[in-house]
Amino acid sequence: MTSSSANARKGLSKIACNRLQKELVEWQINPPAGFKHKVTDNLQRWVIEVNGAPGTLYANETYQLQVDFPEHYPMEAPQVIFLHPAPLHPHIYSNGHICLDILYDSWSPAMTVSSICISILSMLSSSTVKQRPEDNDRYVKNCRNGRSPKETRWWFHDDKV
Repeated sequence: MTSSSANARKGLSKIACNRLQKELVEWQINPPAGFKHKVTDNLQRWVIEVNGAPGTLYANETYQLQVDFPEHYPMEAPQVIFLHPAPLHPHIYSNGHICLDILYDSWSPAMTVSSICISILSMLSSSTVKQRPEDNDRYVKNCRNGRSPKETRWWFHDDKV
């Protein structure tokens, strides 16, 4: 078991629980356009339906995000992946891992699940091509056995797609 998967099994801190309950209430009142939270009794793992924005390559397509919150959220970023099948996108690997700086190096505790979703939809909407990252096969092969995307040393070099 990796350290990230061990951390994912720990319970949420009181601060994390309070923050997530507040975000969930806000989501119910004012959900981000194009997203639907699938209600479960697990506050630590959210499944969110993503609808491709009209007029984009992903229009009329639906995907699912899985958001796993660490014990010390929001001081630590959640793990966010696409469930199978992940959209074809130059920054989304076939195993669902997403190369997006706000999920890793540029995370801020001021960010919310809604702001993450909006950033992901913006990334999808701005794409001009449907394809996997060039290193998809090598990356996915190296991620076997449940390796978390948070264990990857990402190189954020392309903000054009």
